[in-house]
Amino acid sequence: MQQYILALDQGTTSSRAILFDREGQIASVGQYGFPQIYPEAGWVEHDPKDIWGSESRAAADALRGVEAGQVLGIGVTNQRETTLLWDKNTGEPVYNAIVWQCRRTAELCEELKRRGLTERIQATTGLLLDAYFSATKICWILDNVPHARERAERGELLFGTVESYLIWKLTGEHVTDYSNASRTMLFDIHKLRWDEELCDILHIPMSVLPRPVSNSEVYGTVRPNIPGFEKVAGVPVCGAAGDQQAALFGQGCFAPGEAKNTYGTGCFTLMNVGSNPVRSRAGLVTSVAWQVGGETNYALEGSVFNGGSTIQWLRDEMKIISSAPEISELAATVPSSGGVVMVPAFTGLGAPYWDMYARGAILGLTRGTGRAHIARAVLECIAYQVTDLMLAMRQDAGCDIACLRVDGGASVSDLLMQMQADSLRIPVDRPAMVETTAFGAAALAGLACGLWKSREELRALRRSDRVFLPQRVQSECDEEYRLWKRAVSRAADWIEH
Repeated sequence: MQQYILALDQGTTSSRAILFDREGQIASVGQYGFPQIYPEAGWVEHDPKDIWGSESRAAADALRGVEAGQVLGIGVTNQRETTLLWDKNTGEPVYNAIVWQCRRTAELCEELKRRGLTERIQATTGLLLDAYFSATKICWILDNVPHARERAERGELLFGTVESYLIWKLTGEHVTDYSNASRTMLFDIHKLRWDEELCDILHIPMSVLPRPVSNSEVYGTVRPNIPGFEKVAGVPVCGAAGDQQAALFGQGCFAPGEAKNTYGTGCFTLMNVGSNPVRSRAGLVTSVAWQVGGETNYALEGSVFNGGSTIQWLRDEMKIISSAPEISELAATVPSSGGVVMVPAFTGLGAPYWDMYARGAILGLTRGTGRAHIARAVLECIAYQVTDLMLAMRQDAGCDIACLRVDGGASVSDLLMQMQADSLRIPVDRPAMVETTAFGAAALAGLACGLWKSREELRALRRSDRVFLPQRVQSECDEEYRLWKRAVSRAADWIEH
């Protein structure tokens, strides 16, 4: 009888469930999108019922051809900093999930900076003080939802990032894995525990926080009669990691110095830095990559807020393309962007700039600018943002990165991958199986339940689809990158504050 691991991959715009076999191949997939909610400019929310409902339907689809007993374990991966609070007895959310992209707490972050907390937060949590992370989102819900703070102080509410919420819904256990905990801005990444003083400073009752756990262990078993999950009742949920750490694991970046970039809604570059956290001086953050078998690995990370979402904007708002794959075809009809530069700062700029007040801009327009030039500029701006991150990473880590492993939706674009190789001047390696985020979650679960015995066994499963090598003259690429930096300086600090 074939045996499988079920991976629940809950992302920013869709929920997926993917069944992996022992060879690391995909046996079946379920996927459902769900609405994005924008109550005000710069605010982004999800309805928790949409998150759970879409994930349940996706799981039901993925499990359709499976018999009870074939699934050995379940792994969960998730959009990370997105913040939920719910009633511990009823499971009813007290407010919509505040999404990682949401900038509503920018003002609170500025206040905390004025109080001199920047250094304290970075030294303890590895993070920069920014509205991106969960802590100030928790504060906002407690302070703005009627009776939420009183209920939290009475011990009636639970907080979780999305994996914590899903695990609670499936098993009744209130836990969070170390990789997600380290994205909250409340977690001591050195001691692997919640920081009581930071919780006190931010007036967050520690009773709402989940129990931190490793990334590969049994958290609980699936309760019976959960719609969509009936076939896996009693199966252990035994692997969890934030989506970017999961992709790093799924790409087989187990050794220090190995790096990957995921081209999703945002772009996320992570490098394994080994068992000791590296303090960034170049605008990056440090997180727990994973803990497996008692061994903790850390990662340097740079986050781009708008990557694939820029392609979505070109499709949905500007109507320049009708489907995402069209962008490469359109961009390839011109040899260059004709001096056009796109800065996709729709929700500010992430690493290494950390500018909450930047806004999007298109510069260099002339009367001869057409749809194809803008399409090409959109692809280029994604590559340039990843180049920003990689240059910062080299500076912090003090070593060259020999190769960049890539995944995520936009990595299917040969044109974008070639732009990336040209800009970075290193090989860009795209795997044959691009669902590396989901596979990372599956791999963590598979190690815990014994489907796979070691990381070496997992590494051997990875195959390259294509390796892109630098082709263009370096001086041309350097000049275009210089133009990108000029454009960023124009979009910076745009919103008056």
